[in-house]
This record gives sequence, structure tokens and C-alpha cells, in this order.
Amino acid sequence: MTANSEVTKWVDDVAKLTTPDRIHWCDGSAAEHEMLVKGMLDRKEFTTLNRDKWPGCYLYRSDPTDVARTEKVTYINCANEADAGPTNNWLSPAAAEQQVLPLFKGAMQGRTMYVIPYIMGPVNGVNSRVGFEITDSPYVTLNMRIMTRMGQVALDRLGNSSDFVKGMHSIGDLKPEHRAICHFPERNEIWSVGSGYGGNALLGKKCHALRIATSQARREGWMAEHMLILGLENPQGEVFYIAAAFPSQCGKTNLAMVIPPDSMPGWKAWTVGDDIAWIRVGDDGRLWAMNPEAGFFGVAPGTSMKTNANAMLTAQRNSIFTNVALVGDDDVWWEGMGPAPATAVDWQGRPWTSSSAEKAAHPNARFTTPAAQCPSISKHWEDPQGVPLSAILFGGRRPHMTPLVMEAYNWNHGVLMGASVASETTAAATEQAGVLRHDPMAMLPFCGYHMGDYFAHWVNIGTKVKHQPKLFTVNWFRAGDDGKFLWPGYGDNVRVLKWVLERCQGRGEAVETPIGFLPKPKAIDTTGINVSDATLNDILSVDNARWKNELVENRKYFSTFGNRFPSELTTELDAIGKRLG
Repeated sequence: MTANSEVTKWVDDVAKLTTPDRIHWCDGSAAEHEMLVKGMLDRKEFTTLNRDKWPGCYLYRSDPTDVARTEKVTYINCANEADAGPTNNWLSPAAAEQQVLPLFKGAMQGRTMYVIPYIMGPVNGVNSRVGFEITDSPYVTLNMRIMTRMGQVALDRLGNSSDFVKGMHSIGDLKPEHRAICHFPERNEIWSVGSGYGGNALLGKKCHALRIATSQARREGWMAEHMLILGLENPQGEVFYIAAAFPSQCGKTNLAMVIPPDSMPGWKAWTVGDDIAWIRVGDDGRLWAMNPEAGFFGVAPGTSMKTNANAMLTAQRNSIFTNVALVGDDDVWWEGMGPAPATAVDWQGRPWTSSSAEKAAHPNARFTTPAAQCPSISKHWEDPQGVPLSAILFGGRRPHMTPLVMEAYNWNHGVLMGASVASETTAAATEQAGVLRHDPMAMLPFCGYHMGDYFAHWVNIGTKVKHQPKLFTVNWFRAGDDGKFLWPGYGDNVRVLKWVLERCQGRGEAVETPIGFLPKPKAIDTTGINVSDATLNDILSVDNARWKNELVENRKYFSTFGNRFPSELTTELDAIGKRLG
């Protein structure tokens, strides 16, 4: 427990509301971990995986109705609806008190209430923050132990301060109609009920580290972003740090853990974070970024030794696998991992064969694993001040539009490029291919306030940074007439990052186009890969007619933010239009 009276009063209030049978204050110890695991095994909620192949690893199956984020019932609960903006679901605090709070009444009866003190960020981080999650789920508690710095260290950092985020979670009855996730940015509070799935229930992740933190960051003058952080080391031993924002299915985790190709000797890549970056203006006038998380909550399907060896090696021990398939002698498998087994037990515990029509693993199956185990983890990933950024990248999935890589003309132009991020749907994902889905800065589901104000905050930060990182867009998904990708991707993306760093150093050949600086084809190192000059010219081309249409589409989209869309970005839109003719 803690002597912090504000914490203890809040915990008492939650206990009176939810009426648990027991209250357990988490200390983050190994003994506590073993106790929680034993309980999960005794209740047959965990399956112990093969100790030789997966030491310290367990399989968990969630309720079939509870397998992903529930954005339709995810709310921003600010006082004024206009402050939530057109991209968020809004529910007034008063309405939440009437509609959602009753779902917590008696919800923990017969269960243990776990009080989880945690730190987002390194224990001694300059910009680290303390939060508490109260939950009735031991599964959530075990995951939070991996994803945060949990226990006594958080109580020690907080002391008697009242500066902490309050998170109240109950799995409730797991009925979808009784599910809601509420964020109160004006009082740093989160309510989540009716779900045990990661993004809805691990409140330190998207709820605290993005939706609440974005509002805190705006008030306090820093940034909370849905970005990986990567350190790239050149053959001379110099390390430069890059943050990058990508919507889902655009290679974010793969880039965070990228392995440079053998044909680029001397180049190394270091993982600082795979999902979230908290960024502040340093005393030296640079932007400094830290990863607030202590673990990775990765999507399993599609992850393999070919696509992301570092992720596979990281998850081989001390990890929790959710909704993957069980095969053979307590081994695991998922689509994209390797050859399909003849038989398996699927993610719902049902018999499965290689001829089954349904997937063996759920498409959103996950692994929760400690970041410190990653073979490519940076030795600076827990530095208290974070790491200094040389570049920020924005990317989407555009088969016929955005070039392979492009540098912004200035900070505001780069902010506009980030605000314009969109991806086109594929036939594999939906019945209709080519539908444009806007996802500014990959933050659409995660910004805790009006998106127009969020863009303005980016513009404002630019005025405070003396040594601005350069801003770029990348697009690994340019395709030919046959629909096949023109760029090899994966480790070869380091070739693009090499040019990015050269530009940050005042080198790297580029040409000026209406939409930004593009590399001359010969400026991209293609040693050891089969990419022709014609292909490079194709993926670095700018189709003026397409971009004129894109400009019209972007103006239409940005109009949804009304007069809160920054005039500085309208100026950049006009400049692009003028350059396009």
C-alpha cells in the first residue's frame, strides 16, 4: 500500500463501488508473478507452453466476442463536445456517470481487485509518468507487468504527489452491449468495462500513453505519438535516431526491429520502441523521444523469422500468447509463421486441420513480451532523457501515389504530409479495393482531443525547436501494373533510411518536385538487390494529375475540422497547388 492519501481514497471509492472479495496491491515481484500464473493455470485459463521451445511462456484464449479494440464504444469524455472533434466519439462526463458508471456497480463481486501502480517510461525518466490501474483480471495484471514498470518503483516515484492517471477496469460480464471505454482528459482518468482484450484493458497502453497523454502533452508543451523509435548506426559507428508513424498493416513493428541486409556491411539498427513515442523539446533545442512502454504487444499473424526475426527471438521466452493456435507438444503456430501443421487446436480451443476454412489463429492474435529481451534493443532505450531525433517519418499504403521516400521542404510542410497520411484498402482486407482511409500521423483512433487542435500543436512545437528534425514520408507499397510491390521492403528499407540520414547531414542527392525533395535514383544504395533503374524511376515518380486529385481530396478531408484546421497548413496546401500548376 501507499501513504498517498489521494491514491488510497480513490482505491477505497472504487472498492465500495465494485465490491470485490479481496484487494491485492501489486508489487511487481517474481513471487507475485508466480502466484498469478498459478491461479491462471489452476483455473485452466493459461496453458503452459513447451518449456524447451518457449520457456516461461503461456497461451491464453479470450472470449470470442472480445478480440480487438472496440472503437465504437471508445469515448472522449470532455466537457464540451466540440473539443472532442469530429473523429472521436463523445460522451459527456455527466452522461458517462449515468450510462457507464452503473456497469461497475458490484462488478468485482467474487473476484480479487488488483491495484497496479505503474510508470510509463524509464523509472528515472525526465518525462515519465505514474498511473494506476485497478482491475479484476489477473491476465491484465500479468500483461501490465510486462508492458510497464510496475509495483513499488511507481509508488516510490509518485510519493505524495497527486499527479497520476486513474484507471478503473473490470471485465464485467463480457457482454458487448455492456462494454465501454471512457477517457476523461480534463481529470486524467480512464474507465474500461466489459472487455479483457489488451487495447481495451491494458490501460497504460493506448488509453494512458496516447489518449490521455496527448491532452497532457498539449497542455504541457510536449508530444505523445503513435510512433516507433529506431537507432540507425552507420559503418563509422555514428548512431542517428528516427521516429516513424505508420497506420496498421504498414510495417511499423518490422521497421522498429529491422535487420540491415548483408549487402550493407557495417550498418546496424537498434530498437528503442515499436509503438509509442513521448517527445519533448530538450534544453539543447532538439526533440528528444522516449518509449514509455516496457514491452511489446505485437500482432502474431504474419510475424516470422523471415519478416521479423528479432520479434520472434524476443517472444521465445517469458511471454504471453493470446488467441494463437496450439500444435503438437504444447507448441504454438499462427498464419504466416511457417508451413501449416496438419492438425492444431485453434484459437477458440476447437480441432483444426490444414484444410479448415477458418483461421487457426485469430487475425488479431497477440504476443506480450519484455522489450529488454529484444536482440536489437538499444543500450539507450531506457536513458532518462530519451534519444535525440534526427528525422521523423510518416508512411501509409499507397500503391500508385506516394513515392518511395520524400523529404518535406520545411517543418509545416512536413506536418501537412503527416496530416495527409492515408492508406488504400486491399481486396484481402475488404470486399472493395482502393478505398482511401485517412489516418493523420497514424493517430486517428488515439488522439484524445480535436484533431485540428492536434495539428496546430504540431505547428506550435515547430516554433519551439531550434534544431528541427527533418520530416519525410515513406511508402514501401508502390505497385506495378501487375499489382506486385516494386520495392523489396523489410531489411532493404534500411537503404531508404540511409538516404534519409544523408539528407539530415546535409548530403544525399535530391531533386526538387512540386510535392517535396525526392532522391535521385542513384542516391538510393541498391548494391546487392535486383531493382532496375526503370523500377527506381517508377517508385520515385510524381504523377501531377494524380497529385492534383489528391490535393482536392485532402482539402475536402481537412474541411471536416472546420476553423480549427491550422491556417499554416492551408498555406502549405496552397503552395503545393501552385507548384503543381
